[in-house]
Amino acid sequence: MAVKEDVQENIREPLMPIENILDREDGGAGDQANNKKVNPCMVYFSTLIAVCGSYAFGSCAGYSSPTQSAIREDIALSLAEYSVFGSILTFGAMIGAITSGPIADYIGRKGAMRVSSVFCVAGWLAIYFAEGVWPLDIGRLATGYGMGVFSYVVPVFIAEIAPKNLRGALTTANQLMICAGVSVAFIIGTVLTWRALALTGIIPCAILFLGLFFIPESPRWLAKTGKEKEFEAALQKLRGKDADITHEAAEIQDYIETLERLPKAGMLDLFQRRYLRSVTIGVGLMVFQQFGGINGICFYTSTIFESAGFSSSVGTIIYAILQVVVTGLNTIVIDRAGRKPLLLVSATGLVLGCLLVGVSFFLKDHELGLESVPALAVTGILLYIAAFSAGMGAVPWVVMSEIFPINIKGVGGSLATLVNWFGAWLVSYTFNFLMTWSSYGTFILYAAINALGILFMIIVVPETKGRTLEQIQAAINA
Repeated sequence: MAVKEDVQENIREPLMPIENILDREDGGAGDQANNKKVNPCMVYFSTLIAVCGSYAFGSCAGYSSPTQSAIREDIALSLAEYSVFGSILTFGAMIGAITSGPIADYIGRKGAMRVSSVFCVAGWLAIYFAEGVWPLDIGRLATGYGMGVFSYVVPVFIAEIAPKNLRGALTTANQLMICAGVSVAFIIGTVLTWRALALTGIIPCAILFLGLFFIPESPRWLAKTGKEKEFEAALQKLRGKDADITHEAAEIQDYIETLERLPKAGMLDLFQRRYLRSVTIGVGLMVFQQFGGINGICFYTSTIFESAGFSSSVGTIIYAILQVVVTGLNTIVIDRAGRKPLLLVSATGLVLGCLLVGVSFFLKDHELGLESVPALAVTGILLYIAAFSAGMGAVPWVVMSEIFPINIKGVGGSLATLVNWFGAWLVSYTFNFLMTWSSYGTFILYAAINALGILFMIIVVPETKGRTLEQIQAAINA
């Protein structure tokens, strides 16, 4: 009992001395001098390799849209069979989300990315050689599983290797490459056969699998597993051969040693009081990201463009390019503006976009101002996707990778990712039913959910810009 009380007492204390935290956040002279010697080239290269997994994620997500008519014609699929093919991806991703944390904790972040790559390659080959519905569905399920693992492990790996001044921008590159993968699949899917498009999905997986041999493992994972020599070598490689890693290595080791005194965390342990705030932040952001209607909006985009007099293919390309451009700009400003301001601006834009689309449907249903309906609908959709790409698309994943203590990062990240994928499925599944109930009511509902998200971000979500992962945990536990 005395040991247990001692551990609990230490849990309540910050994992680093407060004065040390404040000194580090203000950027002491020693910190600034050492920063001049840090060479981030290996961090950039490692991130570039890791986000090939994000691009593979986007390729999987964007595959079914441009290939629907061709696959149905070649394989003679009914609409119901193709709907299963499209949606089974999400179920595979849910399974991947459940297992991603334990896999990443057991065999490492690089090992988890290798496993995901193998599943994606096997899935794409099954789709390429498919002559019937079963190989198609099995291949789609396998690529979905790979997506689920990638969606967790890539942002976590980047957050764990990046210095605090680059972590936000580099983690946001995850979302940028997902958008790029979706966009490229949309565009080249208009000129390639569906089998050829499946083969292009193998390329980023192959680059990732081979590239992992040339980059270091996450130093924090190595420290957690007791591999001290490998930990120091990996950290030195990431910071540059002339960088002084003494202080950072000691900070990570102190944090790991404190966590080692805690019991191994299971799913139920997440709901203990000491973890509750981290879980609330990580899961809450995923809930508002998905239940704000992103998958429903995307599902209805082409129809809205057509009703506005746009070509659906041209509208899709505009949508894809806008998404990539805004997400790219987000990568530049996230470490300057901060996570919380971007979330608040993004959520505000989502509310306005939903209201514009809702008003357009209201006018259409009541035959009022019909000449303005197309312009309102298109403006609302473009505002919505631009706002989503500016913050709510990427920042929840950045915060998720930062907010969990390393001893629950695996199980906590799995829960957050599972909630995200379940939300994606539920919104997609219910969208048509909601539109049948009330087209404008659907978008007013999404606007209300996004408005609640703004309140959640103001009250609950902390700013993590410019802090090390250990400093974030110290602030939460203080």
